[in-house]
Parts: sequence; C-alpha cells; structure tokens
Amino acid sequence: MLQIENLCVDYGPVRVVENLNLTLTEDEILMLVGPTACGKTTILQAVAGLIPIAQGRISLGNWEATPGKSIAPEKRKLGMVFQDFALFPHLTVEQNVAFRLTDMVQADHWLKLLGLDNFRYVKPGTLSGGQKQRVALARTLAHEPSLILLDEPLSNLDAALKDSLRWEIRNALKVAGVPAIWVTHDQEEALSVGDRLGVLNAGVLEQLASPEACFCEPASRFVAGFLGEASFIRGQLKGNHVSTSLGDVPATAVDEATGEVDLLLRPDDLSLAAAVGPGNAKVSWARYEGAYWLYGVALDGGPQLQIRTSHENYFGIGERVGVEVITTHALAAFAIA
Repeated sequence: MLQIENLCVDYGPVRVVENLNLTLTEDEILMLVGPTACGKTTILQAVAGLIPIAQGRISLGNWEATPGKSIAPEKRKLGMVFQDFALFPHLTVEQNVAFRLTDMVQADHWLKLLGLDNFRYVKPGTLSGGQKQRVALARTLAHEPSLILLDEPLSNLDAALKDSLRWEIRNALKVAGVPAIWVTHDQEEALSVGDRLGVLNAGVLEQLASPEACFCEPASRFVAGFLGEASFIRGQLKGNHVSTSLGDVPATAVDEATGEVDLLLRPDDLSLAAAVGPGNAKVSWARYEGAYWLYGVALDGGPQLQIRTSHENYFGIGERVGVEVITTHALAAFAIA
C-alpha cells in the first residue's frame, strides 16, 4: 500500500507540491488531473525517487523515503509508463518486454494478454502507436512492480485509439492487481477510468474522491470549473434548496455557504425548448458535437448558461427559447466569489 504524508516538493525557492496526503490501496487506480504546471508529473517523479522531497514521507512495502532518507529509484520496485513509450529500438518486442528478466513466464503472459504474441520478433519501429504503448505496458507488468506510475500514456495517440486503449490498460492493471497513479490532461479519461480522482491546483490537492463525487459534488469552485462545462446562476439558499430565476432547485452548500450563493449548473441539468410566448432566454452560440448540440444561452437579465441537447434539436443563433432546470439531484451551491 502506497502512503504519502504531508509531501512537499520544491524547485529551488518555489514550492510546487504542498502538503500532499493520500493512500493507495492494493489494486486502486488514482487519476491525477489539473492545469499545466500544477504538480502532477512532479508527484510521479517524487514517488519514483527521481527528484528529492522537501518535507513529508513516502512509503511502499518495505521502503520509506523522507527528506533525510533517500531510496534509489531501482530499489522502489516501481514501474513507469511514459507518453513516448521509451522502448529500445534495436530490440524486438519480446526482448523489450523481457529486458533483464531471467524467467520468461511473466513476459509470455503479458505478451499474450495484451495481444502482442504475433509481434514478438519485430522491432518497435514497425509498430503503431497503440502497439508500442501495449509493449511498454507489458514490459512494466512483466517485472511485477508494486506500483505503476503512468505519465499521460495516451497523449500521443489519436482519439479513437485512446478510447479503446484506456480500457485495455485499466483491465490489465486490474488483472495484475497492482495499484497505479495515472496522470492525464484528458478529463473524459480521468472521469471514466479511475477508481478515484485527484484534482490539483497550484500544487495543492483540492479534492480527492470518486470521479462522480468530484464532478457532481465539487469541493471548490476551482474543481467545479475545471471538470467539465460549468455555469453558475445566482440564488438564495434556503435549507436544501436555492431560489433562482429558474425556480427552486435542490442544492447542497459547499464550505458552509449561506444566504446568496452561486449554484453550479452542468449542461445536462437543463432543458432547452422553443419559446412558448416570449421565452426566458436567447441562444448566443451553438457547437455541433455529433450526437449532441452544445448551446450557450443568455438568460433574460441573468447569466449565460451552457445546455446540451440531442442533435435532432437545433436552435438558431439569436432564437428565443425556454430554459428549465430538470435535475432532481442536489446541485452544489458556492459562496459568492
């Protein structure tokens, strides 16, 4: 079990990770997301022993690292999967996977499980990006690590391949029963693949929870705005409801917000229809997404909201429309920023 306690990492005089605390169970996949330069990759490097830590403690199995006690990377029993694959170009797929192994059992197992058996004797240069990433993953798993660190492993692949390979990687990690920390910029990937999600902001872990909780019950306005499309409407918090220009909406206060609040609305919390009479809003913009339309809609005398509808429902720019809140679950209510 990985344990990180009060971890701080500095780059010169600048603190880039501040008081990070987390525990990773035996086969748990933790996704880390956040803006560029928020500290995601730095955390992986600190866990791997590639950079020193300023404060705190990292432990896994029989080793423990502190500022005064450094553990060499090769003694930490970790596996790393990178976005650039990091394969040996002069070695075959089999030789890459079995590198430094004296027993081929694990190498054979992962070559077969990851669909690489027919590519054993070819060089990486002849493989597609997805195949190369499977080789990199097979090599990591064949060495039976206690923890795997994945640094944006799918960022160099096209969108269609990402969608299938993310699940192959998840399934392989679960079969191996090994915990993993997976850094990504892809929010869909983070929300769908991980058992838990950590959202970082300027080196601080703003929320660590299930993907559903981070999305539906964000711990801060930053998390609310970072994950998915977020709109806010002003209202008055009264018990477990917020009174808004769109009516009373079920709500939960964040950080003990009271009185006047900003209520978080996701595109799927709202419905959009042709105006009955004057309506209550006007379409500002529209984006076609294939199966859906995403609209920006300006409420009369209020904010602009984002609403997602079926691709069959088209509204023209400037068209008068009717907007309603359709969600039945409690929405997050934040103190006025």
